[in-house]
Amino acid sequence: MNPYNDDVKTLEQKARAVRRHIIRLNANSPAGGHTGADLSQVELLTALYFRILNVAPDRLDDDERDIYIQSKGHAVGCYYCVLAEAGFIPVDWLSTYQHPNSHLPGHPVKQKTPGIELNTGALGHGFPVAVGLALAAKKNNSRRRIFLVTGDGELAEGSNWEAALAAAHYGLDNLVIINDKNNLQLAGATRDIMNTDPLAEKWLAFGMAVTECDGNDMASVVSAIEGLTANGKPNVIIAHTTKGAGVSFIQGRPEWHHRVPKGEEIELALEELKDE
Repeated sequence: MNPYNDDVKTLEQKARAVRRHIIRLNANSPAGGHTGADLSQVELLTALYFRILNVAPDRLDDDERDIYIQSKGHAVGCYYCVLAEAGFIPVDWLSTYQHPNSHLPGHPVKQKTPGIELNTGALGHGFPVAVGLALAAKKNNSRRRIFLVTGDGELAEGSNWEAALAAAHYGLDNLVIINDKNNLQLAGATRDIMNTDPLAEKWLAFGMAVTECDGNDMASVVSAIEGLTANGKPNVIIAHTTKGAGVSFIQGRPEWHHRVPKGEEIELALEELKDE
């Protein structure tokens, strides 16, 4: 059971708090950050950790806990901010992001950060591990579910499609793949760098059950996740998002893939993200 089970309005308030954390965290990093990627997936992780996942800070070793994997490891800034809001790590750790000897390195590291389930960063690794975890859960008659977030640019890695074949073959309906489809990667549009469309048709052809939602609308995200059924197929949610969502001068701009707010930009962003 999720320890919060927040309603949509509360989730929206927490998402704004997470975005404020993201701005401060990246602005204070000595090694840069991935502000755009962090902001695009806020609703996805907020919904998971404050309503969906059967996991809690005091049950990190529970054999029946749900597992979340941040496959797009460069967006770890959002992950840390959600973990802090949810009580898995102290909020004051966020100011140490990528500092020497920090508990919060530039990609997820299980050995450093409570709540992290898998070291990721090399794209295309999260999904195959998630398949193994889901298969093990099935064989052990466990009720746990495995969730992961992938990027649409990440899907250019062939290991994802090998994993998809295995997931469908074994009927892993305890696996939920959330595709953060923000249509940008690195320096430009995904369609220009390595086009993955039509994405829904690809997932369907691999034997998945496919749902689509507005990934930056909390009600849409919650409805999509809670509407999933154990139907003998792995579940894919294509979450249509905007890279940099929530901050007007960041969203939709590819240069914010690996850029952080500086100077006046910090206050401008925080002003936009004030509680309504």
